[in-house]
Amino acid sequence: MRVVNPLVVLPLVLAGCASGPLQPPPPPPAAAAPARVVPELRPGIPAGYLGRALPDSLALLPPPPAKGSPGFAQDQAISRAAQKLRRTPRYALATADADLRFPHVASAFSCALGIPISQQDTPRLYLLLQRSLVDAGLATYAAKDHYKRTRPFVFYKEATCAPADEAQLRTDGSYPSGHTAISWTWALLLTELSPGQADALLARGRAFGENRLICNAHWQSDVLQGRAVAAGALAMLHANADFNDDMAAARAEISSLRGSGVPASGCDAEAAALQIRIPGVQ
Repeated sequence: MRVVNPLVVLPLVLAGCASGPLQPPPPPPAAAAPARVVPELRPGIPAGYLGRALPDSLALLPPPPAKGSPGFAQDQAISRAAQKLRRTPRYALATADADLRFPHVASAFSCALGIPISQQDTPRLYLLLQRSLVDAGLATYAAKDHYKRTRPFVFYKEATCAPADEAQLRTDGSYPSGHTAISWTWALLLTELSPGQADALLARGRAFGENRLICNAHWQSDVLQGRAVAAGALAMLHANADFNDDMAAARAEISSLRGSGVPASGCDAEAAALQIRIPGVQ
């Protein structure tokens, strides 16, 4: 074995020390982490976070008010009051809120949040809304399919704000409201992401659900219990790692976009519509 003379090595070490301590060689570059694969319901349509592990709305909720009960009488009174808002700006907003298709629905909370929500401006927030919509919406179906409650437009033989949807809605149970479960889930998670806008976000979430009364698609008890389903869905979402990753990324996007000063658009018209309240709904 060859012996290294320390008198030869020492000057090299001292020379290195003259300009600072010896540094180990840099490690090889780490391989890039693989991109997270988002499951899809069909090409281009992301699945929810929870899969089949959804809150059981049938176990969570009481039965809907029976015909002839005081609860149903209240539902009927609110339904008739809501129909007085046809041909108003609030009815136009309710019609817009009825459409749950992306990219349209992603902007529903832009004014309340104070920044535009879009796939281009806030891609992780956009994905968060897409995936949580699936979970909140599907969580209503255990109760919907069990009770098969008749919707008000069918009960009264009237129209809705979305005539193209009526054939499907006739066979889709009214209780609880899926639109409300989705909008209240969004209102709650957006409030977590941007607590400074809490009042506006929660008010917009409430109005989104109540717009289903104006559209003649739901009874008030459907809307109220849709919020309960939303609370259960969001609680379960918080135990999901992918959801929490997207929440963190969305929070950073919101902060960055707000710092750039890019405003949401169309907010004056929305604010005016939201000033029109359903008579009897506090």
